[in-house]
Amino acid sequence: MTAVLDRPAPSTPPRPRAVAPRLRKTLLVAGPLLILALSLGYPLIWAVSSSFTDRSGAYVGTATWQAALGDDAVQKAFVKTLQIAALSTAGCVVVGTFLAFVLAFIPFRGSSLVVRIIESVVALPSFLIPLALGVLFGPVGVVSSATGHRFSFMSSMLGVVLAEIAFYTPFVVRPLLAAFTSFPSAHIDVASSLGAGPLRIAARVIAPRVWPALAAAAALTFLLTLNEFGIVLFTGAKDVMTLPMLIYTKSMVSSDFATAAVLATIQLVLSVSAYLLYRTIVRRFGATT
Repeated sequence: MTAVLDRPAPSTPPRPRAVAPRLRKTLLVAGPLLILALSLGYPLIWAVSSSFTDRSGAYVGTATWQAALGDDAVQKAFVKTLQIAALSTAGCVVVGTFLAFVLAFIPFRGSSLVVRIIESVVALPSFLIPLALGVLFGPVGVVSSATGHRFSFMSSMLGVVLAEIAFYTPFVVRPLLAAFTSFPSAHIDVASSLGAGPLRIAARVIAPRVWPALAAAAALTFLLTLNEFGIVLFTGAKDVMTLPMLIYTKSMVSSDFATAAVLATIQLVLSVSAYLLYRTIVRRFGATT
């Protein structure tokens, strides 16, 4: 009788450990953040640090800031930038609310085509709007020439505001149209059966429900118009000098990069403030609706 010896089972090679899911997610997030920090963070840091130098690049502390903030041209450009952004936003809100209300509650043949045309404006370069309006209302435009140059206003602040309203109104129409179309029609029927008129229904029933979308759209439009450069440049309004235009003039024309860095930092603060306002409105009303 032979004894059978148990052979030891062959040892399997250890499997490589899989990367933990948390570590994998960290790597996926860290890569884009690193690229963003190098491509965006470094230029911002360089611009802010350059605002504390002079035209030769020597560190002068806050001397450049004091000179820039005390310049009348900078002060006027700052006020003009806020004025144009506020007027353009108000115009976009008025026109966009009217268009969205008509498209949502007053159906007509071709309304879908109108919506597509309004949406397609966003895909166009912004400078095409002042060029198109300049053909009509410019100094040598069709309407201006036909009326003896009585309606030549494209080279003024009014022309800049009208061009920005024409370009940025879709940013108000689309969110409001989505809010209007999702509004329960039963609420309107109940209010109408109780004797409420159209204006009262719009003010008391519809407006409270679409106010979050309107506020968010207005804040976003203000942010976009605050940084608009192409429309102001192609309008040809010599008396309209905004902060983006002044930054271009100081850096590219005058080669005063230190002052341009100061203005760019101011513009950055304005933009971040407008963005934080936009996010606050979205977060606040998004949590309550």
